[in-house]
Parts: sequence; structure tokens; C-alpha cells
Amino acid sequence: MTTMEMAGDAEPRPEARFGLTARTRTGLAITGVAVTVGVAGDLLLRASPWGISLPLWTALLVAAIVGLQRWTEADDAAVGWIPLILGAASLAAWRDSPTLKALSITAVLVILALAMMRARGGSVRLAGLAHHALGIATSAGDAAIGAVRLLSGDVNWSELRARSGSGTTVAVSVLRGAGLAVPLLLLFGALLVSADARFESLLGGLFQMDTPALILHLLFSALVAWIAGGVLRTMTLGGGQPGPEIARPASLSLGIVETATALGLLNLLFLAFVIVQLPYFFGGAALIQAPGSATFSDYARRGFFELVTVAGLVLPMLLAAEWLVRRETAAHHRVFRLVAGAQVALLFVMMGSGVHRMRLYWGAYGLTELRVYTMAFMLWLGVVAGWFAWTVLRGQRQRFAWGALVAAFDMVALLHLANPDALIVRVNASRPDAALRFDGAYAATLSADAVPQLLAAMPAMSAGARCRAAEGLLARWSEGTGDWRSWSLARARAGRAMQANTRRLETMSCPEPAPVPQAAPAAFGTAPPAIAAPRVDTTTASPPAVIGPPAAVVDPAAARIDSVEAATPVQAPARASGSTEYGYGSRR
Repeated sequence: MTTMEMAGDAEPRPEARFGLTARTRTGLAITGVAVTVGVAGDLLLRASPWGISLPLWTALLVAAIVGLQRWTEADDAAVGWIPLILGAASLAAWRDSPTLKALSITAVLVILALAMMRARGGSVRLAGLAHHALGIATSAGDAAIGAVRLLSGDVNWSELRARSGSGTTVAVSVLRGAGLAVPLLLLFGALLVSADARFESLLGGLFQMDTPALILHLLFSALVAWIAGGVLRTMTLGGGQPGPEIARPASLSLGIVETATALGLLNLLFLAFVIVQLPYFFGGAALIQAPGSATFSDYARRGFFELVTVAGLVLPMLLAAEWLVRRETAAHHRVFRLVAGAQVALLFVMMGSGVHRMRLYWGAYGLTELRVYTMAFMLWLGVVAGWFAWTVLRGQRQRFAWGALVAAFDMVALLHLANPDALIVRVNASRPDAALRFDGAYAATLSADAVPQLLAAMPAMSAGARCRAAEGLLARWSEGTGDWRSWSLARARAGRAMQANTRRLETMSCPEPAPVPQAAPAAFGTAPPAIAAPRVDTTTASPPAVIGPPAAVVDPAAARIDSVEAATPVQAPARASGSTEYGYGSRR
């Protein structure tokens, strides 16, 4: 029995107040609030990319949840999740990187799903991995079809029809009168429009509308309201007991002998790989550059992503093995912990090899978004592997899933603090050979997070990289930072920096190539003009050509900047500066 129903026994039938039961009143309230949230979603979330609009809409949704819970005196066990939801949503108003925005939106959705799981009575912090996966999937289902339950089960429409009484008759009469007035309005309206041009213009402006745009607004509002209705219903009316932990199927269970054999053979494979990798840890770049060895590109780029894949597959495999294996005696427990612990230890060594490879790759070729985020994923896998050893191998499997989620949320927060786009520009521009190999065109494609850092790094670039970066910045940010709903702190800083440096950037733009003169086409039927051979003057001997460096060319745009370049010569790279593999604009 709910709190409202118990209160109804003490008072003179408050559940039938206004002729409606408490369930119907709550359902109508949730429906009205969901429609309001849907309209607000259309006003705020249709502009992309999401910036300040996401925390504003999320705050409205959270306020609706809190208000409905207090009005219905529902269980507020999930209220503690509200600060986490608002914090994750506010990240979209901080950074501008599309990848960071995607991570923050994912964090909002996962935390909201966990809050809905808690509102249904489920445990979050002490639940298995399968229980978490099932709970998040159930939350997604509630958001998708919760509105159906709200409108078909929670709201008793017969109560509304019984309560309307004479009001229904009045409404029907009004509709009949409006129908009778339609032909009269059309007739006299047409006559009055023909009588006065200004009146015609007034009515034309009132009835002129963009029908496709209106339909899109209505559909988007309905979609957001539909999802919000499911979320609000679960957070307000969702109850019940947590579902049981998923039992291990008897037909899929594994014995300790076959499990230990499979994991042991895999450990031997990992050990062989680790033995091969040990010299690279101590030899470093000198060993890789030795004759017959792999190049930096083959060793670092190729090996790193394969090792990330290995690390991403080993942990789910160990979790599945721990769930399926039959450990009938204490010796079985010890055997599984031994082989699984050895595999985790070897996994740490292989992940260390991957990190070592990426460090060499960074040192040779600089940073890109793919390299930064893949390294962050590798570090998160390392934390999760350590947490697996601390919990699952010690018989505390129910704590693993929550710890892995917390580590993921912490990694998202750390990435926002690190500001990867600005980090890419800062690291690549600070290299000794940045004047020759910095890719200004790639840097200009980064988000607004990198704009202030890119402007500060321009004096250290070559003239070509500088002009490409200037053209990219002017093309993207000269018109402002977009709709106010896309506002973020990073975009505001980028806008101020661009306003202060627009004229300077215009002087750095790449010069347009001179047009190639075209010969006039010959008349039809005439032979093309003969090309005269160059005349060689053999009467005088020309002086020998002087071989040496060309005269230095001063870049007038760079002279206007408070240059921070050092007056030391830069060693030429081993390969051409235009190589995408060796330039800092490589996206690999």
C-alpha cells in the first residue's frame, strides 16, 4: 500500500478528491509536466551542438522529478543521484569538443538510468554486472514505453468522462457553434479582404506559416514529452523489489579443469609475447631503429591498437569464466584465482607495452585526438583490471560493476580537466621541429577548446602552417560562435580571442595562386602556332651558377607578432615535411 493510500484511510476519501482517484490525479500531473518538458526540449535541444541548452533542460527535468515526488510523497531514494545528473550535464556547457560532449551526454543517460533503477527499488552499489546491464536496459525500456502505461493504466479516463458531466455538453455545443461559423467567416472574410489591401496584408501575415517547420517542432516536442513521461513515471510511481541476480545456467557451466586449461594456455601465449617485448622496454628507441627492426610507425601505431583490443577482450572473458566455472571445493577457488590472477598480471605487462609504444609514437609524430582518447581508454582498462583483481578474485563480484562505472565517470571528468584539443596544440607546437612539421590545417579543425592555444602557438609555426591555421580559424569562427543555446565557456573564450586577433589573422591568410595565362584558341582549320626553340647565345660564356642557400624571406605577418621563436637553427626532418605520417596532422 502506498503512502497516498494509507493517508486516504485517515481522511474522508482524499483519493476521490475532485472526483478523481489519487492514481489518476498523479497520472494527469505527470502527463502535464511531461508535455511542458517536451515543449522546453523543442525550444532548447533543437540547436546543435548542445551547449548551455543541455544543463538548462536537464535542470528542468530534475525540478519536475523533485516536484512530483514531493507532491505525491513518493520514495525519494533516487534524489541523491540528482547532483550527479546535473554535474554531468553541465560538462556540455564547459568544453566544446564533440567527443567530450558525447561522453558527457552518455554519462547523463547512464546516471539517469541508474537513478531510475534505484527508484524501482533496485540496488546499484552492490549488484552484479548482469544485474546492472539488465537494470539499465529496463530503464531504457521504461523511458521508451512508460508513457503507454501512463496514459493507458495510470489515468482512468472513465473518471474524467464521469466528472465532466454537463461540461462535456457545453464543450460539444461550442464545437458545433464553431463549425457553423466557419462558412460565415470564410464568406465575410473574403469580402472584407477584397475591400481593403491593408486588411488583406494583415490576415495574410496571420495565416502565413511554415507548415513543414511546424510539423517538425510538434514531432520533436512529442518525442521529448514521450520520453520524459516515461522517465517521470518511473521516478514518481516506479516501485517494486529488485530483481534476483541472474543465475548461472546449468547447461553452460564449466568445470575447473577445462577452465584452468583454457586460461593456462592463453597465459602461455601472453607470456611468450611479454618475453618478446621485454627488450623493447630497456632498449627503447635505439633498439627499434636498429637494422632489421620495425619502424616507429609499425611498432607503435600498429601494436598499440591491437593491445588495446586485447585488453578490452580479456576482462569480459575473465568475468564470463568466473561466472560460468563450477568451484565445488576450496581448491577449485584457489586454482581459478591463480590462473586468472596470472592472466591479469600478464595483461598489465602488455598494457604497459602499449603505453610504451604510444609514448614513442607521441615523441616521434605528436598528438591527435585518436591517440589521446585511445590512451585514456587504455588507462581506464588498467584501472578496471586492478579493480577486477581486488573484487572478483577476492569473492566480491557484486562490487565490481559499480566500481567500473565510477572509474568511467572519473575518466570523463579527467578528460574535461585535461582539455584534449588544447593539449594536442600545446604539445605539437612545443616540439623542437614544430616550425617545420606543425600541421596548422589539422589544428584549425579542432574545437573551440583549442582556439586560444592555437593563437598563442602561431609564432612558432612556419609561414605555410600559419596561413593554413589562420584561414581555418577565420572560416570557422569569424561569424561568431553560433546560437545562444550552443553557448559554452570554451566557445565564449574562443569568441573573445578571435575578436582580438581577427585583423592579425587576415594578414596571415595564404595568398591566392596567380592565374595561369591561357592561350587564345586557334581558329578552326588552322595549324597551331609553332613553338620556337630557345635561342642560345654562344658568343659569350655565362658565369657559373652559385649553389647555396637562398636569401632569407621575411614574413611580414610573422613580424607583427610578438614572436617567441628562438634564433637557433632547426634540424631538418628525416622525411619530407609534407608527409602525413610524420606531420603532426596525422589522425592515426
